[in-house]
Amino acid sequence: MPAQTVFGGDMDAVARLQADLSETIARRTVGLEDCATAIPNLSFFRREQPTEPRPCLVEPSIVLVTQGAKELLIGERGYTYDTERFLLTSLELPGGSRVLEASPEKPSLGLSLKLDMRVISDLIGQVRPPSPRNRAVDESAAIGMLSPALLEPFSRLLALLDEPKAAGVLGPLIEREIHYRLLQTDLAPRLLQIVSVGSQSHRVAQAIDWLKVHFAKPLRIDDLAAHVHMSASSLHQHFRQLTGMSPLQYQKWLRLNEARRLMLNEHLDAGDAGFHVGYESPSQFSREYSRLFGAPPKRDVAEMREKAGKLTPQIEGQDADLRRSYADRGDRQSNMGSQAPI
Repeated sequence: MPAQTVFGGDMDAVARLQADLSETIARRTVGLEDCATAIPNLSFFRREQPTEPRPCLVEPSIVLVTQGAKELLIGERGYTYDTERFLLTSLELPGGSRVLEASPEKPSLGLSLKLDMRVISDLIGQVRPPSPRNRAVDESAAIGMLSPALLEPFSRLLALLDEPKAAGVLGPLIEREIHYRLLQTDLAPRLLQIVSVGSQSHRVAQAIDWLKVHFAKPLRIDDLAAHVHMSASSLHQHFRQLTGMSPLQYQKWLRLNEARRLMLNEHLDAGDAGFHVGYESPSQFSREYSRLFGAPPKRDVAEMREKAGKLTPQIEGQDADLRRSYADRGDRQSNMGSQAPI
């Protein structure tokens, strides 16, 4: 009998490509959970048992599970993805991630590739994806079906980890191809909404960008709404639809994550870190920090340092050469947030 088709591909081909990707990821993640790679936008993950939801930083990304299954939680919504379905996220926001299927013998393996919305905008003029049907897109994440056409460039991208000299030239081209392939899927309208000037999704994305710069200042919703050309009620409604939280809650999350980063990387004490991100009351800062991260600032940072010492991968040899090759092209991007990736 013919194999089941999925967007022009077949499940047998998807399974073969997933097996090849899993072999590469398994080889490069031994003893690790979250693993940066020498390709700046690409990271790997490995889990050897199911987990409860853990806080994570959701960035505009495509996430593949090549073995096992995971779920992303944003607000009250859950998005399950596995070896047949991929996860697409289009905004930067907090969420929760949990592993559904994993074991030491068959760990959950996968990868995340950050998306470049400038590339999406550039390609949309050429691809002209269909507009959303019936209503505006009101979610910042979605699940799509995998196909060989989408997986093949990932296979070539991972192969470049063993070819540092070629990676600096071919890597950005393959990443662009992956963006193009995404615009050939049924999730293209979601990307179109985010980059289309004037859409509600684009305005929420602008509000998020503004909050990321001004998070330490007092927030007046009317001023933020005027900045993105929305009414205060419309901003609140669409912001919550897309992110699962209000603008004020998002600002609080940004503040606490920046305070955590300052304590972890800049060695500020809790009082100075809280004041730096806009808190006037140390007790309020400690209370809200404990509520978000599950422990008081001092204890949480000590545990983070201990975990980082055990899990942070070292990129040496040819991987270091590959990173320098990308850096020479100006393709490295900064990474905001201290929580684990999806």
